[in-house]
Amino acid sequence: MADIRIDNTLIVTMDPERRVIENGSVAIEGDRIAAIGATDAIAPAHPATTVIDGRRKAALPGMIDVHAHAGHGLIKTLGVALDGAWEQACHTAYMTASDTAFWRAEAALSAVERIRCGTTTGVSYLGGGDDVMRTDEPIYADAHCAAIEAIGTRSVVAVGINRPPFPKTYANLEAGGRVDRPIRFEDQLRVCEDVARRWHGAANGRLTIAVSFPVHHRGSDQDSARHYAEVAHQAAATRDLTRRLGLIFTQDGHREGSIRIAHQEFNLLGPDTLMSHAVDIDAEEIRLLAETGTKIAHNPSSNRSVTGRCPVPELLDAGVVVGIGSDGTAPDRSYDMFRHMFQTMHYHRRHFRDAAVLPHGKMLELVTIDGAHALGMADTIGSLEPGKQADLILVDLFRPHLVPMNMPLYRLTCFANGADVDTTIVAGRILMRDRRLTAIDEEAVMLDAGEQASRMIERAGLAALTELPRGFWGRSRYPANEER
Repeated sequence: MADIRIDNTLIVTMDPERRVIENGSVAIEGDRIAAIGATDAIAPAHPATTVIDGRRKAALPGMIDVHAHAGHGLIKTLGVALDGAWEQACHTAYMTASDTAFWRAEAALSAVERIRCGTTTGVSYLGGGDDVMRTDEPIYADAHCAAIEAIGTRSVVAVGINRPPFPKTYANLEAGGRVDRPIRFEDQLRVCEDVARRWHGAANGRLTIAVSFPVHHRGSDQDSARHYAEVAHQAAATRDLTRRLGLIFTQDGHREGSIRIAHQEFNLLGPDTLMSHAVDIDAEEIRLLAETGTKIAHNPSSNRSVTGRCPVPELLDAGVVVGIGSDGTAPDRSYDMFRHMFQTMHYHRRHFRDAAVLPHGKMLELVTIDGAHALGMADTIGSLEPGKQADLILVDLFRPHLVPMNMPLYRLTCFANGADVDTTIVAGRILMRDRRLTAIDEEAVMLDAGEQASRMIERAGLAALTELPRGFWGRSRYPANEER
């Protein structure tokens, strides 16, 4: 007997044949999909404890967000209009003004937002990217992972290393005061291994761990004779850790030339590697990515995509696996993968001045099965097939902006948004039904998130960044800092 059965729905399977089943049913037993097909055939053969009427809805694999940042949920828009202020806010908040309560509250808030948007799997860097990773002690990753485990989403938590030189100063606030500690590379690497050994594969496989290392750029401080040997040693040690433990290796912030350096100088590329942004990379770098099987996370709504372009169509034509990332919810984004799907499509069409670029079906692939391939999880998630994990969403098609309900696949890619998600199921557990979270006190999560954000802002002295800046009204652009 099935635990859950969804009937009379439009099923967008994303299976190898890309079947679309009208008036279909999905039967779920435990955490797996037991059967899928026409309702007339599936319903009699799979009686279920819970039956969901999927009429006027579309069943899709849960959306997959291949790049985001823990912590960002509580610093939305801080310093967004001031040159450099956003980056500095990240440094201060994550390294010296956040405690375990902050990381636990942010993880819960982000998980709730993802559930509401139909994002069932997400990557979350434990910090701001490549220089503000909260891996001075394992307690912060523990707080984040425990919240995800309790709420029920699927997550890849990326712990990692800061840029040299070391040591870095972090503050522990757990005892009510502030204790500053110098943190070395060896300390961070030890924390990464400890977190990976305890959390990788936890929550019945819903939690996995990845490890990040800073992107190396030619001409940077780290490229100097003083630091290059240190970088090379640290890169090798970090990459060795991921290979020994079978973890994804990831980097945040690639741009022109850095993919070539990562491969030729540090031997970092490979089928277990996920590189983020990759803006303005050249033809040789695209070839290297294809030859090594390295995956790319494209973040169309990020700041990096304002200053450069990830050549997604060119990467796809070369055979590189690409997934879509939100880049987190700060300074000015969301976990709504429908939004990022639409942004990707129009971003590259505008570049080529060609409406044929990135067909609508490819967009659905990028946020489902391609994202699963990017994370090395395509055998368990990313499509609706018997035997796979029961990660799926129901999208309400009977909405003014989606009617008429003909051409539903186009409606999903061009008009749908996260608020159209009616039901979210992860590993066979209904997390949201009829737009109501089933086992989570959403109000308590939001109240706690607001409280922890306020405490962090006060500790960090960032209250000025919450005020409207000069140039907010009546101008075509924000003034430069020297004009303020």
